[in-house]
Amino acid sequence: MKTDAKIQQLVDSYGNWMQGECENRAGGTARFTKELYPYTSSFSPIRINRMTVKNRFVMAPMGNLMMCEETGRPSEKMIQYFIARAKGGVGLITTGLVPISHHIDNTTTEKGNFSMFPRIDGTRTNYSGWRELAQGCHVYGSKVFIQLTPGLGRVGPPTCLVNEYKFPNSASFNPNFYIPELPCLRLSGHALNKIIKNAGQASADAKACCLDGVYLHGHEGYLLEQLTNPAFNRRKLGKYADWQRFGIDLIKEIRRRVGPNYPIMYRIDLSLALNETYGADMDRIKSLKKFKNGRTVEQTLDYMVNLVKAGVDLFDVDLGCYDNWWLPHPPAGMPAGCFLEVSKIVKDHFREKGVLSNAGVEVPVVAVGKLGYPDLAEQALRDGMCDMVMLGRPLLADPDWCNKAYAGEVERIRPCIGCQEGCINEFVEGGHPQCAVNPRTGFEDVMLALPEKTQTPKKIAVVGAGPGGIVFAITAARRGHTVELIEKAAEVGGKVVPGSVPKIKYDFENYLHYLRGELKLAEKMDNFTLRLNTEATGDWLAAQKYDAVVFAVGTKSGTPPIPGIEQVKYVQATDLLCDDSLLNGAKKVVVVGGGVVGCETAYWLRYEKDCDVEVVEMLPHFMYGTCTANRGHLLYYMKKANVGLYNCAKVVSFAPGKVNIEQNVSAGVPDPYNTWQPILPENIPNPLAKKIGPQTAEKSLDAELVVLAMGGKPDDAPFFDAQANLVAPELYNIGDSFAAGRVLEASRAAYNLACRI
Repeated sequence: MKTDAKIQQLVDSYGNWMQGECENRAGGTARFTKELYPYTSSFSPIRINRMTVKNRFVMAPMGNLMMCEETGRPSEKMIQYFIARAKGGVGLITTGLVPISHHIDNTTTEKGNFSMFPRIDGTRTNYSGWRELAQGCHVYGSKVFIQLTPGLGRVGPPTCLVNEYKFPNSASFNPNFYIPELPCLRLSGHALNKIIKNAGQASADAKACCLDGVYLHGHEGYLLEQLTNPAFNRRKLGKYADWQRFGIDLIKEIRRRVGPNYPIMYRIDLSLALNETYGADMDRIKSLKKFKNGRTVEQTLDYMVNLVKAGVDLFDVDLGCYDNWWLPHPPAGMPAGCFLEVSKIVKDHFREKGVLSNAGVEVPVVAVGKLGYPDLAEQALRDGMCDMVMLGRPLLADPDWCNKAYAGEVERIRPCIGCQEGCINEFVEGGHPQCAVNPRTGFEDVMLALPEKTQTPKKIAVVGAGPGGIVFAITAARRGHTVELIEKAAEVGGKVVPGSVPKIKYDFENYLHYLRGELKLAEKMDNFTLRLNTEATGDWLAAQKYDAVVFAVGTKSGTPPIPGIEQVKYVQATDLLCDDSLLNGAKKVVVVGGGVVGCETAYWLRYEKDCDVEVVEMLPHFMYGTCTANRGHLLYYMKKANVGLYNCAKVVSFAPGKVNIEQNVSAGVPDPYNTWQPILPENIPNPLAKKIGPQTAEKSLDAELVVLAMGGKPDDAPFFDAQANLVAPELYNIGDSFAAGRVLEASRAAYNLACRI
């Protein structure tokens, strides 16, 4: 089994990076400092073929699912979403994937010839949406590339089988990613020729629609990679048995249709990194067995040179695929600038080989992977690690990222927290892309960037200074209401405070600093007051004569009524994170609760506190509901660190130094360390899933300390008490005190209410 030493070193480093010197540097944490301002490299022009881009920032392609009409025409929602980023100053915008294989790759088309993806084929009425999008972005000096994909193949949703009795497709007979028991059928040479023809037509149409270039989706294990990587393409007959042939023919056809001067960009991974990720388990895991013969780094570099000869002008490069999803979708726990060494490998290779595009210029290499920090991005460009920097989720969190960086207002940039709650999970569950910290993302068509001033100013109390309370208070005050933000603790932030303690949560800590910075600005307004160390009782609120009271008090934790709990040392996870002295020298720790808080706490205890950790979870899956990339990253590196995970298990009693559990041991219990297969949404049935039987076994775990991470319940008593006692004419309950959730729900509710009150 082939492995690459550099790829192995990178993969291994993504778990324990916080154990060395890691503060504010590539490969570690990153902060919103401005030590390198002005950013002369970042805001210098660059030539791509015959086109000039005004700065070095590229908006990453993030799926625009459900942001189109069902015919595929870009909707007003999608158009305004991109125009907001153009207005924010980004030099080059790339769209989310646009399939060119409808009715060939069965996973791309919905029943009834509808589409959840934007389309540039099917009907000429789609063209007008693309023209409006391009022209709207051009107003602000941004270039726009359309990302074309030959299809999804084995990583496409297998609902086509249920809805239309059609199997998903791939380059060869490959297991479906979502349901590995389901085979993907091999596409014929005729079908592949049709996709290539469609690519040429779509590119010609894109040029006619005033789009500035085309961008091929060739990474992450999508259909283009399935055809151009021997891990997936094991064809023995026909011209596409040559794994480079399909990609090269695709580029040649596009170049033939658009002429020599139209830019072509290609997205590729330097390595799938599957062998480096799973090692000997590649033979054990049935759905991965076929994929051991992936492209080597040398083969990828050779292929990229051949793509340039065929007509490619620009590359962005990363690592990984769906089967190790945390690599191409770096979550909160991954280090900043995680793929800079990858882009540098390509740059050095092109320089050594004297690779020039057909236009006779150097082929720029775009770096990707957690680069949304101005100093870090500037340093990467100055050091020659890359030619451009790709920003994805940072531009969802703050569409004005580029303008703020250029102006030196770095501290005003709203940070991405790496949760992937809105940008990925939302559309997996059936919504459209959004953002946990920016409630306006995906709603630019219906929400003003600057909410209108109120015509009826009110005196408003906001009880609770977590994210929801802070967002509401600041927004309402800026609209002209008189706002008092009341917090019983000595500091603001709510659950963000303990949540930002582990080093892998440095993005969350950045968000906490941002919220506190915005509060300092708000306190300069005459109509805003922050009250700390203040208990907002019902009587006190009633005495203040508020016009409205907004409760955002979060959740409350309880002690489970489990026999023997008084015989062990225990602590709430959030309390321990706030005060690590509560660890009190304990080395054997059992975490009760395998949700995201429990697993992040376990990770922190293992990697930063050197504890032996075991985690007990009642559900079949750890971190149920968490984005696949985020949970995969934590699970994979907890396994490498020998953190014990017990799923389908419940604590039945405690004894001195012991946690007694009962665990289901049936054959159908999922592997708790499974990171190569996602959890399907609840509304997607898997008839091939193994059934969990009734067999259980008892086990006793050693514990010097028990950490409770069993989730919190909405602390809604203050709201209902206020409602019963008529403390104000208007009462509202938002965030976790309404329903225990995430930053996404809290900030969205807060902003929407503040815009309308």
